[in-house]
Amino acid sequence: MQRVLLSVILSLSLLGGAARATAADKLTVLLDWFVNPDHATLIIAGEKGFFEAQGLDVELIAPADPNDPPKLVAAGKADLAITYQPQLHMQVGEGLPLKRVATLIATPLNSVVVLRDGPVKSLADLKGRKIGYSIGGFETALLKRMLEPHGVTLDELTLINVNFSLSPSLLAGQVDAVIGAFRNFELNQLDIEGSPGRAFFPEEEGVPAYDELILVANSANLEDARLPRFIEALEQAAHYLVNHPEESWELFIRNHKDLDDELNRRAFAATLPRFALRPAALDSGRYERFAAFLLQQGLIREAKPASDYAVVIR
Repeated sequence: MQRVLLSVILSLSLLGGAARATAADKLTVLLDWFVNPDHATLIIAGEKGFFEAQGLDVELIAPADPNDPPKLVAAGKADLAITYQPQLHMQVGEGLPLKRVATLIATPLNSVVVLRDGPVKSLADLKGRKIGYSIGGFETALLKRMLEPHGVTLDELTLINVNFSLSPSLLAGQVDAVIGAFRNFELNQLDIEGSPGRAFFPEEEGVPAYDELILVANSANLEDARLPRFIEALEQAAHYLVNHPEESWELFIRNHKDLDDELNRRAFAATLPRFALRPAALDSGRYERFAAFLLQQGLIREAKPASDYAVVIR
């Protein structure tokens, strides 16, 4: 009887352990766009089992409209969303209850791009020329600040909304330069097309450095016990990426065969040194400097302290 009782207890214990091992906490992450190399940290965390080891079942969802993810998190419809530090400042200024909890890409990616063999050799050469852009507001403010040291104003340019056809509009001669080109993508795309580009970087032209891709949560949910586990898995993935770039590329395309091409392979390599190795780390000064810049450009009404935009999750 004792042996039978011990057997039953052992069986129940094993079943309970199995249930605990397989029961993972669901967590949804809304991407800023379709899956691409900028999201490699998230993909690797899933493929290597880092999320699973933290007891998480993470679902990555590409949005129908890239403007929606932060709004959906603010409305409590999703757990996390990818957005951009400049946009976060403006979203908080609009009253959205959002806080940055982690960083994916820790450097700016945005740039002004021209054709290397074209007539534009410096930003001063943009005077009187046509400039293509995708998104008004921030991009034009960025361009305005970059041109100031070169004695050029926006009034001396012709701004053309080319939507997201940045490289095609440049290659077709529709514009002389584009703002909003990501240096890890558009430069590689132009090179593949046989027309290499030249990039001018905002952080080298008077614009404060900022985090490009960040993860935001609803300000009311910062005590969520899933968040530190999620960020721990992200950090493991970031270190795996830089330590094992070739293996990471194979993992990245394993379930995304449509991305296995020359452009994405080059973009993946170009993005590697830009991933945040400490996703939870927060540079408060960076957030406050950028808020001051946006205020100066008239894009926000108030430059708030860093704690209003971002937190460190422990």
